[in-house]
Amino acid sequence: MISRRQFVARLGAGAAAWPLMARAQQTTPVIGFLRSASLADATNLIHAFREGLREIGYIEGQNVVIEYRSAENDPERLTVLTIEFVRRPVALIVGNVLSALAAKAATATIPIVFATGTDPVRDGLVSSLNRPGGNITGVSFLAERLGAKRLELLHQLAPTATNIAGLVARTPDAASERQELEEAAQTIGQRLTISEVATDRDIESAFTAFVALGAGALIVVGGAFMFGNREQIVALAARHRLPASYPLREYVAAGGLMSYAPSITEAYRQVGVYAGRILKGDKAGDLPVMQSTKFDLVINIKTAKAMGITVPPLLLARADEVIE
Repeated sequence: MISRRQFVARLGAGAAAWPLMARAQQTTPVIGFLRSASLADATNLIHAFREGLREIGYIEGQNVVIEYRSAENDPERLTVLTIEFVRRPVALIVGNVLSALAAKAATATIPIVFATGTDPVRDGLVSSLNRPGGNITGVSFLAERLGAKRLELLHQLAPTATNIAGLVARTPDAASERQELEEAAQTIGQRLTISEVATDRDIESAFTAFVALGAGALIVVGGAFMFGNREQIVALAARHRLPASYPLREYVAAGGLMSYAPSITEAYRQVGVYAGRILKGDKAGDLPVMQSTKFDLVINIKTAKAMGITVPPLLLARADEVIE
């Protein structure tokens, strides 16, 4: 039996421990992971981000908390979610380019780490790549600068196509890549028919229009919206037998024909590394923006055979990865 004195002593010890436990919980950093598009289609990116954090010593559920939010392509909701993270406040915010822009507009103190396929200087995210300054840094996988190369490779795959269809999201993060693609097409004298889409129904309608216009091949411009709808896009390209070039390997893994791109999963792993460094005390503005340096050509031979396409041997020999 416990004496009254022992009971009081234990009660006092427990009471003293509560503030310590509360402080321990409060000191566990919380990361706000914000995406303008769906999280359901970004599980591989989330996994890569966690791997990067783990490399720096942060494991979700043990010494770091990650709160995930998606605006589901709604700009107003994106603003609301950003403000919620700022008011919480989280230790730092991680996001794609639209999320990072919303976060930058909402806070000048909470660190922000972005992943973008566009130019972060031109987009106004950072003042320079080497010295981002302020409270923001991140990783640029430079997808928008590959338009000319992607058109060249697509021409090798579909040499008789005189009209190339371009599928572009009606979002700010796709505007610069569209412009670069149009300029590349003009330079090489390639006819390009662009359709902007913002919904699943738009995508269906765009393919119907492409077929009616006699498009012989398709090039898909990147962005979070397109990435989230990659399975629908790949299926429609197969249904209409349109040889297609995609902005990321993930499209080819989903059954797409070809991609020439940097690794977006590697970009998110690097974002995780930067997030961990910031949690350990580095200042976001002192960390130079990382840039992708490796670009891979991926071809899905199974899809090519199903569409009746013969991949030129020289193009096949150049491929970094062949999916069979």
